[in-house]
Amino acid sequence: MVRPPDSTRPSDLRADADGAPETSGGAPPNGHRDSFEVSETGRVETFSDSVFAIAATLLVLTLHVPATHSSDAALWHALLARWPTDVAFVISFLSILLMWSNHHGMFNIIRRVDHTFLLLNGLLLLGITATPFTTTLLADNLGHPSERVGALIYSGVLLLVALAFTALWLYASRRRRLLAAGITAARIGAVTRQFAFGPAAFALAFVLAFASAKVSVAVLIAIEIFYAIPSRATRDITPD
Repeated sequence: MVRPPDSTRPSDLRADADGAPETSGGAPPNGHRDSFEVSETGRVETFSDSVFAIAATLLVLTLHVPATHSSDAALWHALLARWPTDVAFVISFLSILLMWSNHHGMFNIIRRVDHTFLLLNGLLLLGITATPFTTTLLADNLGHPSERVGALIYSGVLLLVALAFTALWLYASRRRRLLAAGITAARIGAVTRQFAFGPAAFALAFVLAFASAKVSVAVLIAIEIFYAIPSRATRDITPD
């Protein structure tokens, strides 16, 4: 497979006989590099936002109305008996919401994209699209003898998403290769530490699932609370 042209490399711009910028590969023919780079990152973010939105919407399919009409008490009992489904739905929706928020924040300080970045972003989205399935799996098995398998797969997919998120950021920030101008080293370090926490925390939830599904789920809830609290790394992530 031929590697797609990298629209971000300075070497893609060269001057013609009149001194006007000329392009090779994916750089813009009119030389307006800034607007071209914003357009490219905008396309990636728009596509990613669509995947996040679809995955979040599909989560509602994990909810089912109890088939009972005998009495109010019977309906309440049936609704309360479905608590694993409700817990899995809330955890998954909040996970997608927080991941989308972090993804959006990351793109506030990313100016360019290249082929490797697109692949890493696709790996991240792969895990997002699997969330409705893993949510159903966890909900259907939580409270049953098979609940550990459900928790293992659920937390395992979240671990893969966290690893993809971290890889995406480390690739983009290494030597500032894809970052906007003006981002300080302190800001880069703060975001890096924030992303480094994710894989370790989700790995803990994954390991705990071997022993107890409910403890693993409790850890996942704690992780979401941590990421829901604004920090220096995630609050107003814009170029300094």
